[in-house]
This record gives sequence, C-alpha cells and structure tokens, in this order.
Amino acid sequence: MTPEMENPLREEMRMERKAPPCAVVIFGASGDLNKRKLTPALYSLYQQHLLSNGFAMIGFTRTKMDHQAFRNLMTEATKEFAEGGIGDPAVWNSFSEKLFYVAGDPTDPSAYQELKELLSSLDREQGTACNRVFYLSTPPELYAPIVKQLGAAGISKASTPDSWVRIIIEKPFGYDLSTAIKLNSEVASVFDEEQVYRIDHYLGKETVQNILVFRFANGIFEPIWNRNFIDHVQITAAEAVGAGDRVGYYEASGALRDMIQNHLMQVFSLVAMEPPVSLDANAIRDEKQKVMMAVYPFTHDEVPRFAVRGQYGPGTSNGKPVPGFREEIKSFNAKSKGHQYNEESDAPTYAMVRLMVNNWRWAGVPFFIRSGKRMPKRVSEVAIQFKRVPHLLFKQTKADRIEPNSLVIRVQPDEGITLKFGAKMPGQAMHIREVNMDFQYGQQFGHHSPEAYERLLLDCMLGDPTLFARWDMVEKGWELLGPVLDTWSEERATFPSYDAGSWGPTEADEFIAHGAPHRRWRKP
Repeated sequence: MTPEMENPLREEMRMERKAPPCAVVIFGASGDLNKRKLTPALYSLYQQHLLSNGFAMIGFTRTKMDHQAFRNLMTEATKEFAEGGIGDPAVWNSFSEKLFYVAGDPTDPSAYQELKELLSSLDREQGTACNRVFYLSTPPELYAPIVKQLGAAGISKASTPDSWVRIIIEKPFGYDLSTAIKLNSEVASVFDEEQVYRIDHYLGKETVQNILVFRFANGIFEPIWNRNFIDHVQITAAEAVGAGDRVGYYEASGALRDMIQNHLMQVFSLVAMEPPVSLDANAIRDEKQKVMMAVYPFTHDEVPRFAVRGQYGPGTSNGKPVPGFREEIKSFNAKSKGHQYNEESDAPTYAMVRLMVNNWRWAGVPFFIRSGKRMPKRVSEVAIQFKRVPHLLFKQTKADRIEPNSLVIRVQPDEGITLKFGAKMPGQAMHIREVNMDFQYGQQFGHHSPEAYERLLLDCMLGDPTLFARWDMVEKGWELLGPVLDTWSEERATFPSYDAGSWGPTEADEFIAHGAPHRRWRKP
C-alpha cells in the first residue's frame, strides 16, 4: 500500500472512531489512577483528534481548589506520567482549557447540585450536548453513595431524546458474591444495565483484543483450537514487585481477588469462547458468558483439587535481597501511625486455579490460571500447549526429549505471539531443537500500542461495551471462585510457602503434573 493510499485509509478509520461531544466526570480526580492513567489517556486521545471539540472533563474530589489549580495539578501529572509528557505546549493549553473542577464530599447532596449546574453551563458554553460519562475512580466503599447521589440529583438519566449518560465502575466490583450482588442492586436502582460500563483495563490491551482476531480471522488455528489438539492452557500474570506500601490492600484482597476473579477470568473467556455470530457487543459477551456457565462448579470439599495458594517469604529479586510479605507488613506497621495490619497475615500473594470446561470443544482440557507477586519477572501471557505427536519417529536419537508445540500470546511486556516447534539442526546427525516463530507488535507496526485506558474511555464515549464486563459474567466469576475464597478464609495456611524471586510454591508444580507428568509450568 502506497503512502497516498494509506493516509486516506487511516483518516477514514480515525473519523469512524471519533468520540461524540460529552463531558467526562471523574470522581477521585486527585488520586493516582486519574493522574497516572485517565487524564494522560484523555490527553492522548485529544492529541490524536479523537475527541470532539465539544469535550470537557470535570474533576470531583474533596480537596478545595478552583478550575485553574486543578489544571495546574493535571499539568504536572501529565508531564510526569504521559508517554512523551505534554509535548506541544500549545496543544496542552488547548486541552487544559477543557478541564474543570468541583470540590465536594461525595456523600453531600449540595456538591451534586453544583456539579449539575456546571454540567448545564458546559452544555451551553462547550457544546457537550448533554452527554455524560461518570467515572468512579474512588475507593469501592464510595461507589454506592456516589451512584445514589447521582440519582437523587437527577443527572443519572439522559435529559434529551438524543443524549446519553453512562457510568464507568472500576474493579473490584464487590468483595465476594454477596457484596457484588448488593452493589449491583444499588447501581441498578439508579442506572440501567446498558448505561453501566464495568471497566477491566486488561481488556483494553492490544494483545488481549487480538485474541479475537487471531482466533476468528485466521483459518489455520481455529480448526485445532479444541480438545483434539490442545493438551492444556496456561494463563499467567506474574509481577516482580512485592506488595510494598500496598500491603493494606493486598492483605484484604489477595491474589485471587486482585487478578484472577477479574482480569484473568476475562482473558480465559476470550480464549475458550465459541465463535460469536457477529462482532456485536452482546454477541461477543453472550459467548463469553456461555463458556463461564460451562465451567465445572467445584465445591468446598473439592478446592484442594482445583486451587493452590502461596505467600512469598524473603528472597532475591534482580540480584538484591528483598523482604517477605509479612516483613513488609511489619515495616509498614512500624512507620504507620494509623491502621495496623496483621503481621501473621494469611493473604495469598500467589493463587492458582484449574478450570475445567464441560462442553464439546474443551472436555478434558484443563485451564491453569495463576497470578503471583515477587516472581522472577513481570509478564502476562496465554500459553496454548498442544498435544505430543501420536507416534514419535525419533526415539533412537537425542530427539526423544522433543517438547510439544506451544503457542504463546504475550500480553505484557513485549506484546506479541510466539509459535514454538521442532526443527532439525544443520549437520549429518538427526539433532532437533526448539525454534520460535515470533511476531512482535512494536517491530511489525512501528509504534507502541496505545494505553488500555485510551481504548476503553473512547469505547465508552462511543457506546461500545464489547470490552467491558456485563453483570452476569461478574456474578458468575464470583460464584465459581466463591468456594475457594470461603475455604481459604476458614483454613489457616502455612506461610511463607515460596521464596521471593521464584516462580511460586512447589505445591503448584506438583499440582500441574499430578496425573500428567509431562505437564509443567512454563518459565516465561
């Protein structure tokens, strides 16, 4: 394709994705998520001309400040956290003029009247067309009060036939099944389901989105994407860092709630779902929910056969000694003048579950899903492990240790796809070695993938819920993992169970190989 052909095509694609006029209200706008991710993402969209001229952003927090002070705060945050900083000062100045602020307690009705008046004035002065996105970037305990106040203020529904109102809710959506149901009931009393966008930033990552394209746009892989050819699937989200100053959050949540219940269950559903009838949002989400419904619902008594937990102790990371989780809690407590956390905490910093899908495609194929902190490296990936060849022709050679083929989809970092297969080494003897066929986004397309929040914020403004979690899937996720959470809360664990800098507890290695000695965890 020549540059003359390519540029008009890109322009046409860009115009198809341009957001309509709207005001984005961010509750908790002085917090880390907004400063590190949301405002930089909105600014990036503005730089790409993907936001309407009729755009405005309103920050809402308790801190007293005026519009200009908030703009100054966002300027410093964007300089620090946006890729490339603010770039052209003239572009930033133009964007910052669209930033506004309301100071108020999120439980105070009068603050919402001020917000309502500001929204009305922006409709007139900025051309935001009565369209609204409310983003809850606050602690979860404020979700229900904010929703209630938005309803009481009369700004939770569209005010004209052509306008719309949407709300984005950050994870965690509940702490367990009962709290998730309660929260959903409170949200549903004010907003309709089609207004609610439960955000999972993992689904905004290019590689996760590409799972759909990889599976359903290529005839070579879909015919072998089943129990006849696949031995098992590994889904990994590993972090090299420890809990650090977030020990309070992690002590309360643990790895299962933090990563598996939301992020990795979403990835699992994309890998295991059946082909949708169309790319319509509900068609895709229907298939994701169907595969969730097909997962074997293990009981409390069966938890040891389906899940493993662990907690890191002292070890080594990047050649340096690092403390264990309980030592980090002790250190935090020693510095804190406030709440003290349990220094003998049983919170799992590593969790692994085995899901079995009871349908025609996946019968007998285990999905091993794991997440942990203080792993050797930061990496997230999906590894499709194919079955061994049915008859090995190379038994009399050194090739008798040939590994089965694998297909690895790297979510982060170094987004890409690797196909591993055996090839003969040059020479007279029959020596076979594993080789990789690699695809990397950065090398292929010449630029970095956009931030996940850019895609998700734009999708919400465009009214596309494809990459957002529907309530029935959230509920099913909690229902499936509820027995694990309950069992682990009732039974005290022997921790620590793995050294910092290792790939997790030995129980996880024994677990994956039980009944199938050829299975073992990949070391990404």
